[in-house]
Amino acid sequence: MMNNKDQFADERLKLSPFHDRQAALNLRNAWSSWNGYQFADCYYEAEYEYFCIRNSCATYDITPMQKYYITGTDACAMLDRMVTRDVTTLKENRVIYVCWCTDQGRIIDDGTIFKLGPQKFMLTCGSPNLAWLRKSSFGYKDVNIEDMSDKIAALSFQGPTSCEVLKKMGLDGIETLKPFGIMHFPFDSGELQVSRTGFTGDLGYELWIEPDLALKMWDALYEAGEHYGIQPYGEAATNMARLEAGFIMPDMEFNEALKTIHFQHDQTPFELALGWLVDFKKPRFNGREALLKERDEGSQYTLCKLDIEGNKVAEEAYIYSDKACHNQIGYVTSAMWSPVVKASIALAMIKTKNLNGNLWAEIYYEKELRQKSKIAKCIIKKKPFWAPSRARKTPPESY
Repeated sequence: MMNNKDQFADERLKLSPFHDRQAALNLRNAWSSWNGYQFADCYYEAEYEYFCIRNSCATYDITPMQKYYITGTDACAMLDRMVTRDVTTLKENRVIYVCWCTDQGRIIDDGTIFKLGPQKFMLTCGSPNLAWLRKSSFGYKDVNIEDMSDKIAALSFQGPTSCEVLKKMGLDGIETLKPFGIMHFPFDSGELQVSRTGFTGDLGYELWIEPDLALKMWDALYEAGEHYGIQPYGEAATNMARLEAGFIMPDMEFNEALKTIHFQHDQTPFELALGWLVDFKKPRFNGREALLKERDEGSQYTLCKLDIEGNKVAEEAYIYSDKACHNQIGYVTSAMWSPVVKASIALAMIKTKNLNGNLWAEIYYEKELRQKSKIAKCIIKKKPFWAPSRARKTPPESY
């Protein structure tokens, strides 16, 4: 008798609750994986999807993101002890960006904390952190940690027309939601949670809902956005948008400390220009002593935003202090030709002692099957490459 059981069932990628709609739109059948989910690298073409983010509106499936509920009378104290930022001042229905470190001050991961009630928080992050959360809760009497990663479906909805689409969808008052704020709306038989958050540096929101209602929410959103240019986008377009905003990405700007083998091949908040996330007014948090020492003595490297002369992409380039490229002082972590800035841009780790000197990138590229190279001058930029006012205004500008 033939055994019809799928012997590889436990190895197959999970499908997002939005998968049926996404698969129909994935014209290139371009899939990768994230946290065990089948995940779109692109749907049609990365640059087209990027322009949808910047000029209209687009959706990005963040269901694979790790999501944890932390509840109880000690929930706030436990999170405040774990992350470097002050959680005690976070108000209900607000979100903050955070990172958490080892005792040596090396970053384990970054993410966001949502305060959903007086004793209820949601932590979101890119990689599984359940074991670390459980270790961090040791010694606290009333803390409950629940892994909600597969129990909440989520879409990032970004772009200049995103607010208008949500208004047309029937989310009354959404235009009053401030950056990093949260609102709740009845939807069908459940509730839709909307946060004004995202990873593109543009106007945008994130929509959180129970999986059984995911397709209904998708259909309602796409019906409302039909005349606003709504389009799904994948990881490739996300990487373009986040780089223009100056946001960091794991496995590119930083290695997660618990996964890093070589000594100091991970990073600290100060090295990633995230010193503003470290609150030394708090008497204790993981890594405080090591980070206090680094603050006083300085970091070996600092992550910088570079404007690079010319139009060649400085991907995997080395940075030098001299045009002859004798003294290497850094390396590029991410690079692209920015369509909106019309410039070659990059994020790069530079030796801190060399930040005030000359910077030159040694760029290698291919042209008609010939390998070429050039030396390009670099200028450090203090502000994000792309930061439109609509991302901060409340209400956003109408489109």
